[in-house]
Amino acid sequence: MARTVFCQKLQKEAPGLDFQLYPGEIGQRIFDNISKEAWQQWQHKQTMLINEKKLNMMNPEHRTLLEEQMVGFLFENKEVEIEGYRPQQ
Repeated sequence: MARTVFCQKLQKEAPGLDFQLYPGEIGQRIFDNISKEAWQQWQHKQTMLINEKKLNMMNPEHRTLLEEQMVGFLFENKEVEIEGYRPQQ
């Protein structure tokens, strides 16, 4: 039987992640409160951010920026900040 969570992003019961994908306390929070569907949405946004802002994951400042955007997107209902990008209405 698939593990379900009440997804804070989607505000509904949905299949949860199979295992913790992100390290630390934030990773545990994601595992406990974010669905597979919401995580996939984040993965799409993350790819856009990395490409558009030319982020280097070896740079600690870039990783911090990405983590801040991830927390905002998944838990605070904030839209990802990408110049020139407008989400579909």
